[in-house]
Amino acid sequence: MLVTGMSGAGKSSVLDALEDMGWDTVDNLPVDLLDDFVHAGTECRVVPVAIGMDARSRGFDADRLPGVIRGMEGVHPEILYLDCSGAELIRRYDETRRRHPLAPDRPAEDGIARERRVTAGLRAAADGVLDTTDLSPAELRDELRRRYGDDSDQPVLTMVSFGFARGVSRTADLVFDLRFLPNPHWVDELRPMTGDDPPVRDYLAADPSWNEALDRIESLLKDWIPRYWAAGKSYVTVAFGCTGGRHRSVAAAIEMTERLRSAGFSPNVRHRDLASPPSDTIEADPRQEA
Repeated sequence: MLVTGMSGAGKSSVLDALEDMGWDTVDNLPVDLLDDFVHAGTECRVVPVAIGMDARSRGFDADRLPGVIRGMEGVHPEILYLDCSGAELIRRYDETRRRHPLAPDRPAEDGIARERRVTAGLRAAADGVLDTTDLSPAELRDELRRRYGDDSDQPVLTMVSFGFARGVSRTADLVFDLRFLPNPHWVDELRPMTGDDPPVRDYLAADPSWNEALDRIESLLKDWIPRYWAAGKSYVTVAFGCTGGRHRSVAAAIEMTERLRSAGFSPNVRHRDLASPPSDTIEADPRQEA
């Protein structure tokens, strides 16, 4: 796919988003190197390729490019033209303080007008036109996922367990404190076990607060996770914390992973402190917790 159009319309942002979706991308590739780049390594794998070209690219010829792209062997070509209103382009150039490539010694509006004329034929030949005037970066990425993504492009969702006594999880977007629940560490037969063991999970499930808390957290996550993704986050990490990070938080992370998978999500699960040995020093007295 040739990603082209008006300078300042978001070509770099589009290429970054496509790269995150698994495309091979390159920006401002000289036209003479186009064929070599597209076919390099094709004996090993076949991947979608996005090439950014505009007035700054060496050898850029708006009238010639459609024929070059569509004349390449062994590819399914597509041209995506990025457009944007003149007023918004001027505002972007003012903000970045960059000079327009077609008007280095003139006002940006002169270069914008000239580029619009030069690329009119390229716009007409494009398979798709994407107007970025009113799109935020997150909205632009969402539109690209809608057009070119698939199920494998879903952002990464991770459930994490940790112990507050060993430090709060620094990677979490959301943290849930489970120290209000009874601590299995203070039950002799459960102390050497972890939240991955059925007896510990049964012990926690016997407390009415357990299912009530997880039901509310599940409802919240099912509502909020898609909102994080819509805002453009590639990673969402949900952390569950207890005192030592071996019982309550582990059980909660595992159960929430199961619940979200049943709801159609694909979370990973990671236990930060599960390998830590049980310790009365680390675990607070049950009368003093939380």
